[in-house]
Amino acid sequence: MTMLGRVDLVGGGPGPADLMTVRAARLIAEADVIVFDRLGPAAEIVQGLDPRVLVIDVGKQPGHHPVPQEEINRLLVMHAAAGRRVVRLKGGDPFVFGRGAEEMQACLVAGVPVDVTPAPSSAIAVPQALGIPLTHRGTAAAFHVTTGHRGIDATTLTAIADPQVTTVILMGVTALPRLVDTALRHGIAPGTPMAFIENGHTRQQRSIRTTLGSAAADARTMGLRNPAVIVIGDVARAGLLAPVRPSPEPVGAVSA
Repeated sequence: MTMLGRVDLVGGGPGPADLMTVRAARLIAEADVIVFDRLGPAAEIVQGLDPRVLVIDVGKQPGHHPVPQEEINRLLVMHAAAGRRVVRLKGGDPFVFGRGAEEMQACLVAGVPVDVTPAPSSAIAVPQALGIPLTHRGTAAAFHVTTGHRGIDATTLTAIADPQVTTVILMGVTALPRLVDTALRHGIAPGTPMAFIENGHTRQQRSIRTTLGSAAADARTMGLRNPAVIVIGDVARAGLLAPVRPSPEPVGAVSA
């Protein structure tokens, strides 16, 4: 009788392998099968695997999904049912726009043991690579995360219009001109600070700080490409975290 294996949905974090968790590294070292995406630290990790480990590339690109989600689910269940330890390695966090919940659901329906190993989502970690905090006392008290695939719905417009909210858009490069146009037509100030961070936390990182009114033109000039994170809000303003220097004392002033 074949022993039932298991599936671990492992978050790879924003990019570099050394930003993964210790648990993620252990599970990868113990795996018989690695099913990986193109994002995150997959390329770096796959190169160092034991040749006996079965490596399956199911990575998606914008507008090109060579392996449908249903087939990914089937692969996970099939290999675990054959008694193998399967790691589904995903960029960012498995449960933040990673379809990890669908993969967990497929395993649970099939009776396959499954667990999730979280990781820093690119929505939070990539802005940090440019020194952008999503919340900052006196500047932003909340943040809203969405994807460019959804466009700008009423909830996102409300978030962008609120000076106390930081808006983070993932997978929004293609939709950026439409997103900017929608925001401007709904009365969002053109001077609202924005930032783009492409390939955050990697040697290929490129970034720019801009404003809503200049964002589309700056993205074209920069040649902005995926993977990139878009940040909208006062926390994206240049100099936000610059040290505060005391005002010079007037000439002749006497300190107490």
